Amino acid sequence: MFKNTVGIKGVPILSVKDKNGKTKKLFNDNFIGKFLRENGIELKIPFLTGLYKKELVLKNTITDTGLAEMANLFGNVSSPVAFTYLALGTGTTAETTSDTALELEITDSGLARASATITRETDTVTNDTAQLLHTWTATASKTISELGAFNDATAGIMAGRKASFTAIPLTSGDSLQMTYKFTMNRIL
Repeated sequence: MFKNTVGIKGVPILSVKDKNGKTKKLFNDNFIGKFLRENGIELKIPFLTGLYKKELVLKNTITDTGLAEMANLFGNVSSPVAFTYLALGTGTTAETTSDTALELEITDSGLARASATITRETDTVTNDTAQLLHTWTATASKTISELGAFNDATAGIMAGRKASFTAIPLTSGDSLQMTYKFTMNRIL
């Protein structure tokens, strides 16, 4: 018998520009860089521990409560609310499936949780990806080290979280754009 199993993956993509609109390159860890950082050693040695790129492409953790709310959305059960908000934080504790909030969500400096522009995109099958997009402009210096997608402007359910990546320093006037893609796919 042939079975289709459906999976969901979350992929946040971050890019930063300075106050003059010039792209700032972000460090993308490789497996060595990630291993070292997870063990308390922060080394940015191009090619050995990672590469500087225009975008930081991450793989996140879909939370347990996020999966439950997605099931509610499929069946229109328990008054489900769509995930339409993006948030940034300064927490450094690695993400887990049981997370329900960011560790240290930013609520100031022009970087507070914000409503995203939502579109459907195509990865493998037409419209199989929900894309959330927002650009913040920092009004003070902050270091971004976690992010998440939510279904409410202030609390709500967190669909996904990512916290184990090389921190992104922002200064006043920098803009940070997050494109958060949730792709539904078949696992055969």
